[in-house]
Amino acid sequence: MIPQALTTRHERLRGPLVLGAAVMQGLCLILLAIDVGSELSAFDPLTILEAFALIGLLASVALTLAEYRALMRRTNRVERNLAAATGAFAALMDDQFTRWGLTAAERDVALMSVKGVSVADIAMLRHTAAGTVKAQSAAIYRKAGVSNRAEMISVLIEDLIDGVPLPTP
Repeated sequence: MIPQALTTRHERLRGPLVLGAAVMQGLCLILLAIDVGSELSAFDPLTILEAFALIGLLASVALTLAEYRALMRRTNRVERNLAAATGAFAALMDDQFTRWGLTAAERDVALMSVKGVSVADIAMLRHTAAGTVKAQSAAIYRKAGVSNRAEMISVLIEDLIDGVPLPTP
């Protein structure tokens, strides 16, 4: 499994790398065009081969730039969709926390719990004892009608996908 940081870094570098490749191809295209242009007076087999290489390089630059544009459009679309989904899930959690009647402290603990933060880390981040976080977690689970973190997350996800139909065989 690839660590998230490496995946994110790779995704961030993909656009600039593709654009950099297109720029390098463009520079090679210019140099080859100058070379072929200077030899147009003599149509020997090497000049004809270089002319075909020039046409191939031109096509390669065009395809690379088209791929770059498609990649940028896809990235923008994915980022917009992710922002919308993140916002929808945050709103859903907030509504659910309100229905459960969670206090502000319980909301904080529930959110960190959903994010997978350990009890010890929640206690450290909230400047409280681990026992306090455990008591708050127990209160959250009781109010939510569940018995553990996994069940609480399951309830939140169930609400998120409530309108999604089940597959039929």
